[in-house]
Amino acid sequence: MRLRRWAGTLAAKSAAFITVMCCALAALLGVLVHVSVTDQTVAQARDQALSRLADATADFRAGDALGRDAGVDPAGLPPRLRALALAGKRGTMVAKDDGRPLMWAAGPADGHRALAVAVDYSQQARTIAALDSSILWSSALAIGATLLVGAFAVTRVTRRLHGTAQVARRISAGDLDARVDDPRTKDPTRPQDEVAAVAAALDGMAASLQSKLLSEQRFTADVAHELRTPLTGLHAAAELLPPGRPTELVRDRVAALRTLTEDLLEISRLDAGRERPEADAEALGTLAERVVRASGTETEVKVVRDVWVETDRRRLERVLGNLVANAHRHGRGRVVLTVEGKVVTVRDHGDGFPEYLVAHGPQRFRTEGGAKGHGLGLTIAVGQAEVLGARLGFANAVGGGAVATLTLP
Repeated sequence: MRLRRWAGTLAAKSAAFITVMCCALAALLGVLVHVSVTDQTVAQARDQALSRLADATADFRAGDALGRDAGVDPAGLPPRLRALALAGKRGTMVAKDDGRPLMWAAGPADGHRALAVAVDYSQQARTIAALDSSILWSSALAIGATLLVGAFAVTRVTRRLHGTAQVARRISAGDLDARVDDPRTKDPTRPQDEVAAVAAALDGMAASLQSKLLSEQRFTADVAHELRTPLTGLHAAAELLPPGRPTELVRDRVAALRTLTEDLLEISRLDAGRERPEADAEALGTLAERVVRASGTETEVKVVRDVWVETDRRRLERVLGNLVANAHRHGRGRVVLTVEGKVVTVRDHGDGFPEYLVAHGPQRFRTEGGAKGHGLGLTIAVGQAEVLGARLGFANAVGGGAVATLTLP
């Protein structure tokens, strides 16, 4: 039986374990039955041969004629049994004569000869052979049936585990509404096995995580909305201040706070998962050059291969703009934006991305190495890329510097 790929490891191990245990049990029982029946059959044949040997010995001593199955020093008598008889002892042995199994019984006749009796052992040999064949066939049938039942039971467990693993992957991908919903966890009267316990724990974890993230999203959105009104008034008041260095500092801080508030509002919208792209045909190389001009930075643009893409221009400009701004803010040296087909890379020549960012992606409100900012630019870029269906990756170049790679669908 060919199992599914996702169930192969556990099911194969279980099938191998069941097969080995069944084979061991069948071998043990088969050996016990074989030895018991063989001993009983041989004992009966031995008693019969010894009984006929006793009758033949009495006839020999009385001078009567011996039966056709008895004789003195017969030709087919095994040498070991003949030596035993010449030593003055009686014994039995199974041996073949012209391919026919015989039970020999021999004893001393006089000083230099052995009296022996041969009893046909063919029926007993066939009985033992038929018993061995029956043991083999019944063992194979029992092992096959047990293996099928065991594989069915294990496959049911692996199927449930596979469903639980799928839900866990959906949760890790951001689908917090995913649940296992194992029916055993909903009915307290049904026995709760280990798989049901894992499913219940995963559902509970997902529900708790979803509740906490929703609370965080609502808090971020509420804070950003509440800040907009006083910031608007503060911005208007700052515009009325007389010119001077203090006024410039106030206006600069108000603008920074206003940018932070807008970023928080954008993140809250992205977290809500209700953003939808408005696709239109755009030339990727031209769009990249327009982003660089709008940034007001000295960024080198390399268009290796230009293509037209169906994308949301505003969101794509936001992603590229954030990547270029981050490269100039946290990197050093020249910044290069390269367009090669549907892949856009932004590289600087600074110290590179922190290890946590390369391994786990950007985290809001986290910066390292004395960098300024709130860590929201790359978070917004990742969120907008997901809305576009694109993939945004971060790595460090071999020769130094940070590399952000945007792959459009």
